Amino acid sequence: MRNGAKTGLITGVAVAVLAAGGYGAYSLVGGSDDKDAPAAKKARTVVAEPPSAEQAAAGTKDFLDAWAAGDLAKAASLTDDPAGATTALTAFRDQVKPSGLTLAPAGPATPAAFAAATGSPSAAPKAPATPTAATPGATDSPAATAPAAPAAPTGVLMGFKARAEFEGTNRVWDYSGFLSVVKMSDNTPAVHWAPSVIHPHLAPGETIAVQPLPPIAGNVVDRNNKPLAGASITPLIPTLQAKVAKLLADQNKDQSDNGTGVVITNAGDQNSVPDRLFTIVDPKPPKPFKLTIDNTLQAAAEKAMADLGGKKGSIVAIEPSTGQVLAFANAPVTGLNRAFQGQLAPGSTLKILTSTALLEAGVNPDTPVACPTLSSNPKKIPNSFPDAYPNNTLQQDFMISCNTAFIDQGLTSLKPGALTTTAKDVYGIGLNWQTGLPSFDAVVPDAGTNKDEQAMQSIGQGKVQMNPLAIASITATVQSGSFKQPVLVAELPQQKAPRDLGPDVAGKLRQMMAATATGGTAKDVMAGISDNAGAKTGSAEATGIATTNSWFTAYRGNLAVASEVEGGGHGVEAAGPAVASIIKAAGNR
Repeated sequence: MRNGAKTGLITGVAVAVLAAGGYGAYSLVGGSDDKDAPAAKKARTVVAEPPSAEQAAAGTKDFLDAWAAGDLAKAASLTDDPAGATTALTAFRDQVKPSGLTLAPAGPATPAAFAAATGSPSAAPKAPATPTAATPGATDSPAATAPAAPAAPTGVLMGFKARAEFEGTNRVWDYSGFLSVVKMSDNTPAVHWAPSVIHPHLAPGETIAVQPLPPIAGNVVDRNNKPLAGASITPLIPTLQAKVAKLLADQNKDQSDNGTGVVITNAGDQNSVPDRLFTIVDPKPPKPFKLTIDNTLQAAAEKAMADLGGKKGSIVAIEPSTGQVLAFANAPVTGLNRAFQGQLAPGSTLKILTSTALLEAGVNPDTPVACPTLSSNPKKIPNSFPDAYPNNTLQQDFMISCNTAFIDQGLTSLKPGALTTTAKDVYGIGLNWQTGLPSFDAVVPDAGTNKDEQAMQSIGQGKVQMNPLAIASITATVQSGSFKQPVLVAELPQQKAPRDLGPDVAGKLRQMMAATATGGTAKDVMAGISDNAGAKTGSAEATGIATTNSWFTAYRGNLAVASEVEGGGHGVEAAGPAVASIIKAAGNR
């Protein structure tokens, strides 16, 4: 799997064993020829000096000959980690199951060739002198004392050509391999063992095996069966297809369309993508790969991000009745998919969550909740406006986005951990969403009894981390009354929240968001699209950003949208127009 650089894996230093000849191919320690003499074990070590060209060539050939002949014990003994090599070589034999294996030395290899084969940006593999790879002077005897050495050993990088054959097909798998040869204290070479000796893509913790290959989808289409378009999404299609195949593998009872092939997987990393190395038997012709994306809304989302004038931002649109993602876009279009993977404070858009907890605690939209100039917690927090509104109701505080009202009422009415519990139980935050793409599923940590942290969380600051996917999902839950986990492919399984948003609380939240859209901070942006609609503005402070980040979320009909713009200022200044453009493009859904 190509999840990171493999550079250095094959050239580190480890416990060494003798190469064939000399003391015997399987010896780990020296001994006397006199059978009556007591065995005097002599520890053998890796030295800093590299092997000669002749030694490197001989060490490579002997190892490859033994591996190709199926003498795995001998091959492992010619490495510096016989136990690790035995396990890996045996797994390759038993899980890849080649009917024939040809391995031929290809002479010295260049660091550039190794880097290209592993997908590493680094040009030169280096031999680390670290405890994990064993340092110079490490021995094959656990009881031996390792003497210190002044310099790290240097391996000689060698290439080889591999050809694997498989029963039932005339296809052959050809690939270029690499290994590093180090020098031992008895002047013999040894292959430094690393998983990448098996194949350059193989890293520690990964498995190489012949596995079923489900058909890779052909044409990628949107929800209306039109060819998919969108600069933010098209580069992510290979990852999306691989993850969807993995997520749906257990559901697909019919395996008749599958082929077989050599695949590298990492069971310990849910976000990893299987690396298909070689196809033995082709799967059946592919079917269209249909996404939940709506091309019209996707185009509007891409344009909204392009119109930011170089600012970073992202936007997500969700269908509340299903949780299906209708559009998402990022600025810039390359790099981090911040719409799904951003980890940002959402500012006052989180007051939707705080309002949910307050309403469930018995506070109502018309309950008097004063809006003072400073909050009551120890580290006073102001509003974004100078005036106090002592006669406000909760709904009026929501409409003007009064920080102090939500902080003070939260400290009065909510038990410690209430926001964390509500976020998970009602809005599905923290349930390990499987959308089809890698995602950060938001965090609302338990603030405990720390009133300052409780205050910050109630207004979407502090340790709260969100992205437009999460905020759009919260808004969609308010619109529909129940959490539907966002997905990019309709067939994907969706996590269930422990409970729905009660109809009374959902109605009151929609009332408050509708009032904000028609007469609150969002009214200018939502002008002309307020029918069956609601909104919430937000701005969030962030370290290293002089101007606040702009946030905005809204719904109309069966559509919920959220956006953030880094350094965009107030919610209506940057994120708001982006959201409004999507809603207008959708028409009356």
